[in-house]
Amino acid sequence: MRILFVTYTRLGDAVLSTGVLSCMIDRYPGAAVTIACGRPAAPLFEAVPGLDAIHILDKQRYGLHWAKLWPRVAPRSWDAVVDLRATALAYFLLARRRFVHKPSDALEHRLAQLARVVGEERVLAPRIWTRPEHWQRAQKLIPDGSPPVLAVAPTANWRGKMWRGAHFAELIERLTAPDGVLAHAHVAVLGAENERNLAQPVLASLRPNRRLDLIGKLDLLTAFTVLRRCALFIGNDSGLMHLAAASGAPTLGLFGPSRPEHYAPWGPLAGYVRTDLDYDQLVGTPGYDHRTTDTLMDSLSVDTVERAAVELWRRSVGRAA
Repeated sequence: MRILFVTYTRLGDAVLSTGVLSCMIDRYPGAAVTIACGRPAAPLFEAVPGLDAIHILDKQRYGLHWAKLWPRVAPRSWDAVVDLRATALAYFLLARRRFVHKPSDALEHRLAQLARVVGEERVLAPRIWTRPEHWQRAQKLIPDGSPPVLAVAPTANWRGKMWRGAHFAELIERLTAPDGVLAHAHVAVLGAENERNLAQPVLASLRPNRRLDLIGKLDLLTAFTVLRRCALFIGNDSGLMHLAAASGAPTLGLFGPSRPEHYAPWGPLAGYVRTDLDYDQLVGTPGYDHRTTDTLMDSLSVDTVERAAVELWRRSVGRAA
């Protein structure tokens, strides 16, 4: 049996799609799984059960990346094709079952929309598969018995969604102060290597003996296992935010020019706060261009984020008790 799963380029969307993939693997036990996805998301699927191949889609003009995928998948017949990219690809392949995403403007969480692609009314929570070596690496980075670790992800895929580094630094100082809820905690800073300059204000604010600089140093599955060992995660709306929530770590997402109704972190220990200005006010400002606009997160105060972080932390402690 064979499943073709066509998913997203961006990490966050790919993480959210893993619940659908898990559902299909359960429906077709023992199936060989082929993944088509963007390069940033590809490492997320390396430990998928029954993985046969990962086809990387490097976006090209005029949709030529789809033309390059075609000869890789057309010669086979498929028991199920799941196309979350809403292309025509699935309709031209030999397949017993086709599940094609039909985009909706409904103000509902993306997970609810994705679940209906495969006929499920229940939300399909993300699921990430790992190998023992990923857990071993995480154990070395955060050994058992270590002080608690606060994880932060101060970057995002575009500048408008990024809360200022100085705000992160002040928040970390408050939470890890002697009277903070994570007193004397170590701080793990996560992000891609090409985001190091953006994260530098946060890194520079931390004492070296309490700083865990993980910028560009982790593969995605090791990052997942590291996040699972953290006491709390705080980050902008990003792929790392969704990965943290999927790991089960208490996760607080920071939102401004994106909709939490669609992309809030999902899980029993997940929450979000957003700017005082709503989405329409932010993206409707004169001259708005997501490629060039500076941060739109300034109406989100450190006080607001601290209150939400403390509440989430206390909720997580109460749940563990």
